[in-house]
Amino acid sequence: MGENKVPDIDQYRKAWAKFATGVSVILSKDQEGDVHGMAANGITSVSLDPMLVLVCIDHSRNTYKRIKETGRFSINILNHNQTAVAEYYARRPEKRIGDPPCDLVLRENGSAKIPDCLTFIDCNVHEEIIQGDHTIYIGKVIDITIEEGKPLLFYESMFNELAHNGKTPNWS
Repeated sequence: MGENKVPDIDQYRKAWAKFATGVSVILSKDQEGDVHGMAANGITSVSLDPMLVLVCIDHSRNTYKRIKETGRFSINILNHNQTAVAEYYARRPEKRIGDPPCDLVLRENGSAKIPDCLTFIDCNVHEEIIQGDHTIYIGKVIDITIEEGKPLLFYESMFNELAHNGKTPNWS
C-alpha cells in the first residue's frame, strides 16, 4: 500500500487525462447579445425526470460570468470534424485569433448553437454549487437537438476519433 501523501496538481491532471471524454462547448450570451464560450469536458446528465444536466465552470472564465448574469447556457457536443472549433474555444478569449471557425446559430429564445454539433442542449440554471475554483451549474433542459455523426473525443490531452470494434455490450 502507498503512502498517504497528497498528490500534486500535475499528477491530478495526468490522472484525469486517462479518462476519455467527449468534447463540448458551453455557450452563453451576455446582456449586450455577445456570445461567450469555452470548451469543456466536465459535463454529465444528472436526472431524467426532471431532465437536468451538470456543467463545471472555472470562476476565471468569461463564460462563468455570463452564466451567472443570465441564468442560461447551452451545451454543444462536438462531432469528429470540429477539432478547430474545440481548439478555438479551449483558448482563453485573449489568446484567440480571429473569429470562431464557425458561424453560431442564434436561436429565437436567445441561446446560441454551434452548427453541425452532434447534440445541442439548451438550459436554464436550476441550481449552482460553488466548489473550490469552479461552480457546478445544474441546468434544467428546455430544448434538445440531435444530429447523426461521430463524436470528437479527448484522451491523454489529445483529440481523438471513435473506433468501433463492432461489439455490443452484454448487459445481462
